[in-house]
Amino acid sequence: MRKYLLDENVGESFRKGLHAHYPDIVVWRIGDPTAPLVGTLDPDILLWCEANGFSLVTNNRDSMPNHLRDHLAVGRHVPGIFTLNTNMSIGETIEELALIWGASNSDEYTDQINYLPLRW
Repeated sequence: MRKYLLDENVGESFRKGLHAHYPDIVVWRIGDPTAPLVGTLDPDILLWCEANGFSLVTNNRDSMPNHLRDHLAVGRHVPGIFTLNTNMSIGETIEELALIWGASNSDEYTDQINYLPLRW
């Protein structure tokens, strides 16, 4: 099953909403006890996601594509990156992440950045 790591700039309301409606989804946030520390650099977050099998949920549209390109260029991998859309409500985003969690294969989004909403 897919696990999500929320970037430190993704509001706590996303995790609370996911847990409230979908308690089986594993959702951690940067700064949680066993997650990367707040302030961890993006390349190190990608290494952590790779090592721990978490898909990253972020709102970083500017530098994350470059970080992913550099990560892949040295033979690394990530389970996937999902970039939030500011035009979607928290509820819509939660439903989208739940749908991805429930309807995708574990490697379906490997080494990709996907911008929400996905086009089904």
